[in-house]
Amino acid sequence: MRYKLILFLILGIDAFVLFFETSHISIASSEASLLYGDFSFLQLLVKASLALFGQNDFGLRFPFIMMHIASAFLIYDISKRYLNSERNRLWLVLTFVLLPGVVSAAIMVNHAGFIIFGLLLYLYLEERTPKFFMNLLLLIYALVDVGFVYLFLGLAFYHLFHKEKKEFIYNIGLFILSSYLYGFDIYGFPRGHFLDTIGVYSAIFTPIIFIYLFYVLYRRYLADKRDKLWYIAATALLFSLLISFRQRVDIEHFAPYLIVALPLAAQTFASSYRVRLKENRKAYRAIFVISFILLIFNTLLVFFNKELYLFLDDPKKNFAYNMHIAKELAQTLKSQGYSCVSTDTKMQKRLRFYGIDKCTQNRLNAIPLQSTKQESVTIRYKNKTLYKATVTKLNNKQSI
Repeated sequence: MRYKLILFLILGIDAFVLFFETSHISIASSEASLLYGDFSFLQLLVKASLALFGQNDFGLRFPFIMMHIASAFLIYDISKRYLNSERNRLWLVLTFVLLPGVVSAAIMVNHAGFIIFGLLLYLYLEERTPKFFMNLLLLIYALVDVGFVYLFLGLAFYHLFHKEKKEFIYNIGLFILSSYLYGFDIYGFPRGHFLDTIGVYSAIFTPIIFIYLFYVLYRRYLADKRDKLWYIAATALLFSLLISFRQRVDIEHFAPYLIVALPLAAQTFASSYRVRLKENRKAYRAIFVISFILLIFNTLLVFFNKELYLFLDDPKKNFAYNMHIAKELAQTLKSQGYSCVSTDTKMQKRLRFYGIDKCTQNRLNAIPLQSTKQESVTIRYKNKTLYKATVTKLNNKQSI
């Protein structure tokens, strides 16, 4: 009972912080493109939430925060197959909710959070649900999001090596179906994005955890301890590294597969720690402590990203810059009497979410921060200028 209370406390605090963070960020251009672009399941999900909660940031991000909380419960339950200790399961959940990539997926409208939830739901149900219903779930996955294509590939390899012909053919069929519906491009000449991909993985997991996850997958391969979860994670990781030699990798479709492998890493770490004498456990404790310090530090950077502007000469160097400005800009424009403007495509979509429509009468032009030109709109944070623009009325060619 004590451990369950701790679990609910962790997730309660996590949910509170995530919902609080929604009031401090704006819709990003990628999120606006998903919301106002071609039809998709995620777009339908977001629009349903906005219809329920109103056109605001809370309604925009509510489904993804709830999927994140549900994913934490699922990974806790799935970890029972790998960890006997309740304490170790709680540490695993805490690691999960602190991962920078998981935090970003929880508060951003993107495919990553949905894929993490979908993968964990599959892993949770596969030992509890008849095969027919699991195959139906996989078919639904193939229809709603291309990000599950690597799940089908991993399962195909699993069934191939276990000589389960029907299941192998079914998953290859789902792989082909999903690729046909959404496209599966391997393009261009070799460009060498391998190091970039490693760098992004390290940022998502922190370097120590990523290296350890890679080590665990390799070690379990050598030890012939390859279960279904291993095939799913290893296939996606290997595939992402291979195609990174040729093209830039869409990490949000690959990272979730490595995130769900955390129970494997936790099991290996706990086993290695337990079999050693107390005097030989210092190195493991040091790795554990350093990893958590880095996790906490990186998570604090995600949540307190606006404070970084105080230390940056160029605001655009802030990794969260694309999730700022738009909301404040829309509020400023409304306070000056503008209900519509014409500006660049990305900002136009972002402003649309906050009630600033597109029109030809008023032209919004961003200007360099160093410019001495008189600006109409200035966005600041703690006296730090982040954005400057002019608004021009095109009907009489006079600046306001």
